[in-house]
Amino acid sequence: MLRHARKFLVAAAALVAFAAPTTGAQAQSGFGPYVALGDSYAAGAGVPSQSAGLCLRSDRNYGHLVAAALGSPRYTDVTCAAAKVKHLTTAQYDAFLRVNDPQLDALRPDTGLVTLGIGGNDLGVTDLGVGDVIGVCIAGAVVNPFGTPCKDVYADGHWEWRDWSFQWVYGEDSLRARIAGAAPQLADMLRKIHAKSPNAKVLLVGYPSVLPEDGRSCLGRQPVTPGDVDYLRGVLGELNAMLARTAAANGATYVDTLTPTRGHDACSADRWVEGALPGSPAVPFHPNAAGERAMAGAVLKALGR
Repeated sequence: MLRHARKFLVAAAALVAFAAPTTGAQAQSGFGPYVALGDSYAAGAGVPSQSAGLCLRSDRNYGHLVAAALGSPRYTDVTCAAAKVKHLTTAQYDAFLRVNDPQLDALRPDTGLVTLGIGGNDLGVTDLGVGDVIGVCIAGAVVNPFGTPCKDVYADGHWEWRDWSFQWVYGEDSLRARIAGAAPQLADMLRKIHAKSPNAKVLLVGYPSVLPEDGRSCLGRQPVTPGDVDYLRGVLGELNAMLARTAAANGATYVDTLTPTRGHDACSADRWVEGALPGSPAVPFHPNAAGERAMAGAVLKALGR
């Protein structure tokens, strides 16, 4: 009897030892396998070390940092620079070159955590995404350094005869219209994420403080006019507000990264988001390594860690 009991205990111990690595990793994470989706802000574009070709994926982006902090049993990063909302379900191309598969293909039924940072590139109309907007705003500042050339383009600034005089007025704001147009697409993508990974905790990550609250602080620091800094700050605020609303309406948690990065914008003395001429490795007007750490901190806080 004692001999049989001893054999049972040895067998049970062996079984526990075999299962321990996976069980321990899952217990440490609390969420199971983790998949990171999104664009260049999620990819950590330009932050060393880079991989995945034109996707500019960093091994120090916030997804990697969160996975390490959680001890995720399996981490899959399919983020890609210039990704738009549509690239969650369609392949991404750049000049006819396929750079990334549909990102939702990475999801599995056992996926326990998903972070998604997307929407900014839907402001642009080409494969460059938001790079379109940055280019227009910088070029406009060269010819009209004291005005609002960027706002004039995107908010349809024009002269109009009103009240017996010509007045400068604005029409429909195309950037805000694109934000509104992306909202139902993003909502549909969140539903698809839930369908593919029904047990996953889904976090929709917002954009950090790229520009300061007072555009005058950018004078001589970045090649964008103060008036356009204020305008673009408002557009970014509307984008983040759309992300928050869409997350709340579709079973996701919105992660505010603007508040924890305030004061560390591209015009500040202590930049976590680089400017047109980066002082630390990063794509212009994107988070550097410190910015990615701050965004990781915001994600972990949203997870209660």
